[in-house]
Amino acid sequence: MNKIAVAIDFSDCSINAFLHALSIAQHCGTDMILVCVEKTTAEKEKFIDKPKDPSIESQKALEEMIAKYQPELPDRKITFSIRRGKIYKEVTGEARSSNAMLIVVGTHGASGYEEFWMGSNANKIVAASQCPVLTIRSGVNITKPLTRIVFPVDSAEETRQKASFVAYIAKRHQAEIHVLKLYTSKMKTLRRKVDLYASQVIRYFEEEKVKWRVDKIEVVENISKATIDYAKAIDANMIAIMTEQETTTANIFLGPYAHQTVNHSPFPVLSIHSRETQSGGLGF
Repeated sequence: MNKIAVAIDFSDCSINAFLHALSIAQHCGTDMILVCVEKTTAEKEKFIDKPKDPSIESQKALEEMIAKYQPELPDRKITFSIRRGKIYKEVTGEARSSNAMLIVVGTHGASGYEEFWMGSNANKIVAASQCPVLTIRSGVNITKPLTRIVFPVDSAEETRQKASFVAYIAKRHQAEIHVLKLYTSKMKTLRRKVDLYASQVIRYFEEEKVKWRVDKIEVVENISKATIDYAKAIDANMIAIMTEQETTTANIFLGPYAHQTVNHSPFPVLSIHSRETQSGGLGF
């Protein structure tokens, strides 16, 4: 698990995501694999302006990218894989084959003759991946250092499971984690759960010698918007969420909330599945 998989379609959005991934690889000392997915023949026929041999064009472009950026990762390797099929299946499939610890993907973009990331591809990658996924919208400043990570905590037990991976990223970037307690109910039992889970992750961060601080938001109507607004207020660089929560009204990122955050956050969003942390990886 010492590799970052990056989805590439040569759009500005995916190149921006790649540069973010390169910075993470530099801090974490990991290899990188660039994953380029070509559409099937039937899908290609829908487009008029297309190269005669996209495989050769893609390989050439990937080789040029690696030649340009490999010197910035001198102690690790940057490789590539060209696959054919559905984008989300091939990206997540390559991540599994490569035993990647993280997938980095732009949330939209166009490759010139094909639109790779329009629609729900980023969300599909998040949903299908067995490892954490970092989604990055176009326009995110690649030169801005990772200094503040928002860590929302709700009343669901799974909310704690992202703690170890987030701590891993924070330590290597010397970033501060903002533990954000979200109270979505006046019920004392649910509020006590939020307090308990927050205290547990804080204790873990202290053990890992990670910088942290804690804030809270009282009952809000749209948890995703509230979290993003908080991230804006502190000038954060990343929001870390769980993609799976229990089916109660007190949860934050149940289905639509995860999609809202991925789609609307102006900051990179780190999405983690509970099953991933339970599989023997970086679990809490």
